[in-house]
Amino acid sequence: MIGESTQYPVLSTQYSVLSLLNLIFIELSTPNMAQDYKELVAWQKGIELVTDIYQATAKFPKEEQYGLTSQLRRASVSVPSNIAEGQARFSKPDFRHFLRQARGSVAEVETQIVISKNLGFLEEKIASSLLRKAAELGRILNGLIRSIKI
Repeated sequence: MIGESTQYPVLSTQYSVLSLLNLIFIELSTPNMAQDYKELVAWQKGIELVTDIYQATAKFPKEEQYGLTSQLRRASVSVPSNIAEGQARFSKPDFRHFLRQARGSVAEVETQIVISKNLGFLEEKIASSLLRKAAELGRILNGLIRSIKI
């Protein structure tokens, strides 16, 4: 009614203040992290690699559909997925952890490209192009990992 003061529960006020302080802490503790994972060159290069891998594996033998085709596709998808998940955590230690996971997936992809070439599933030219792109992405990830100071 008019003239009466509205009382708010202390808990919700404390929660609001704590939430605000948490957001401020995250912002101050991660000043050089991109606000959106899509801004990261590593993520963009990862998406390009996934697209190239899918196009290359479309020509693999049908009997490899659940073998090397699936393995290579899943490993490549893991790279930008881990970059996105790590950045979305808004925590430097988490981000670095997921970048390391992505770097491991790049090594998996490189290994599987070599295997695919050796088995005759990939032409030398395509395999070399994919390996160059994967190596570049690995270097970008290494630099990003080194840049994160905890």
